[in-house]
Amino acid sequence: MWALVEDNEITKIINKPKGLVIGDTRHSRKIFEYWSKEEKEAIGIYEVIFDNSNKKDEEYYINTNQSFDYSDGEVIASYGSATPKALTDILWTQEDSDNEDLPDNKEIGDVKVEGLKTKHKRIIKRKASGLLTPTDWYVLKATDVAEYSVPSEVSTFRTNVRTRSNEMETAIDNASDVDALKTLYEYTEQADGSFARPLGEFPTLEI
Repeated sequence: MWALVEDNEITKIINKPKGLVIGDTRHSRKIFEYWSKEEKEAIGIYEVIFDNSNKKDEEYYINTNQSFDYSDGEVIASYGSATPKALTDILWTQEDSDNEDLPDNKEIGDVKVEGLKTKHKRIIKRKASGLLTPTDWYVLKATDVAEYSVPSEVSTFRTNVRTRSNEMETAIDNASDVDALKTLYEYTEQADGSFARPLGEFPTLEI
């Protein structure tokens, strides 16, 4: 990405090489490939330098649009301060109803925007369900066949999956802010050289 700078002001952002007119001169798109940095800058074309120091994980934050600034012979593209996404559900309110913003199929108190906690807990539930489904047949067989019982290792596994799912959801609920929620998923090296995350892992079954 480049920027065209004229009279110390950015007048155009160039996303990909293309022909362009600067002053009275038409330049081929090939100048972006063959001209040196100094040659391009001599006619006002500067390669954009990206400053992502304010950019945050879009799973948890809403980033601003990039802004472009020319200073000291450089064009910098940067972000403003990111806004944390809603941690808990945002509900439709009486004010929404009074302003006639409440949809016909919604009521006051219904979820307007799902918070991160709701979304993450739903993922945990789906993961737990996916782990339990392959062993459901053991339970069904034990229900239909009187002399059959679910193997102990399967029963233990199913119990442990439900327990861990509840623990994970509790940890998510207890997150005090977006950064605390994000930290639950971050792996760090342990004393034994392994990597683990605060949220923990689901158990596995080997039979």
